[in-house]
Amino acid sequence: MNADAASNPEPLPPVAPAKPGWREAVTVYLQPRVLIVLFLGFSSGLPLALSGSTLLVWMRESGVDLGTIGLFALVGTPYTLKFIWAPVVDALHVPLLSRWFGRRRGWLVATQLLLIGAILLLALTDPAHAPLFVAIGALLVAAASATQDIVVDAFRVESLPENEQAAGMASYVAAYRIGMLISTAGVLFLVSAYEGTGLARADAWMWGYVTMAGMVLIGTVTALLATEPEQSRRAEAATSGETAFTRVTRAAIGAFSEFLIRKDALAVLAFVVLFKFTDAFSGTMTAPFVIDLGFSRNDYAAIVKGVGLAATLIGGFAGGFLARRYSLVASLWIGAVLQALSNLAFAWLATVGVNQWALALAISVENFTGAIGTVIFVAYLSALCQNPLHTATQYALLTALSAVGRTYLSAGAGYVAQATGWPAFFIISVAVAAPSLVLLLWLQRRDHFTALGPVRV
Repeated sequence: MNADAASNPEPLPPVAPAKPGWREAVTVYLQPRVLIVLFLGFSSGLPLALSGSTLLVWMRESGVDLGTIGLFALVGTPYTLKFIWAPVVDALHVPLLSRWFGRRRGWLVATQLLLIGAILLLALTDPAHAPLFVAIGALLVAAASATQDIVVDAFRVESLPENEQAAGMASYVAAYRIGMLISTAGVLFLVSAYEGTGLARADAWMWGYVTMAGMVLIGTVTALLATEPEQSRRAEAATSGETAFTRVTRAAIGAFSEFLIRKDALAVLAFVVLFKFTDAFSGTMTAPFVIDLGFSRNDYAAIVKGVGLAATLIGGFAGGFLARRYSLVASLWIGAVLQALSNLAFAWLATVGVNQWALALAISVENFTGAIGTVIFVAYLSALCQNPLHTATQYALLTALSAVGRTYLSAGAGYVAQATGWPAFFIISVAVAAPSLVLLLWLQRRDHFTALGPVRV
């Protein structure tokens, strides 16, 4: 070896960091921060069905007509409008609770206490004789639940370091689904068990909802055991000199104005509203359809919610695979077409009648394809939120708009089903996907998806 080579050795090629082994991949889910997010995911998923599908089963069993049941989609309005008060949750403090627990934890405890009160109020209503009071109770549950979602999303993002974000999100989604399963299938089995002890049906439903109010305490205990995110502390310190009004105004105006000045903004917003409309239109009436067809409450709980959950989880993995393998626009086309055509499975079930295997097949098809569409759609919404200064508010706006189809456009679904009958209703629910497909084609030709760049799922 010559002197020059010895004094100036060639640099060694960089060594790729070792990939984490299976132990590291598993233990990340046992980190305290990730476990906190997991239990908060359960707390977020629990109340959704209590003002939605579970409530619709209760109403149908109480003899409420389909038209009124369809109108109850409107109680989901808080999920649609939550972006309006998302900056308020960011900027304002809850008296006493924020001082004791911190900004995020104070809001968590406050929303969960409101949830308990709202669910108990809903439990004391009578769908058969006072549907207006049922609507008020359900609206309060939805408002408290939507506010909790805002806080939990912010807490999750701020509390987890980058290397735990993926595990945290996976835990959150899985626990969210479990929470939904308990407030749907769990409640229905629970009501049947209460009836088995000799309680009247109305009392059994009341105690089923009282039990769910008690389960909200799981989220409250989690919030008390958690620690305030460091990012929240720093943000609070950085804006301590500003008034709450200034902070709210700056966040709201910046997020909305930035989005609206981009190319084809109105078409994009319309597409966001309509993409899941075919799912929402048919999904609003799934519970009363299954009960009307002659299936029992336990059939609904075990098949629609149990088998449906498994199909949803598998469909979620399939959607992720499609989104990684194909371009965003190609994935959106696949998801849009599949979730629309899946409604034909319910039209077929309406002609078959009471058959548990047919119900399981129809539910599996609908949940599997719906999950594919949802995963791809979430990837698209995430791609639209490119400014880290306004990500939370913009994402709240987009998810709220995506709920317009479920909340408002689907409100007349009960009247359509009443006028046409179940087979024709589900065929119509396929046709309502047409506007979103037209917008998808138009945006593709306008190079909207190319401008977004590569999308990571």
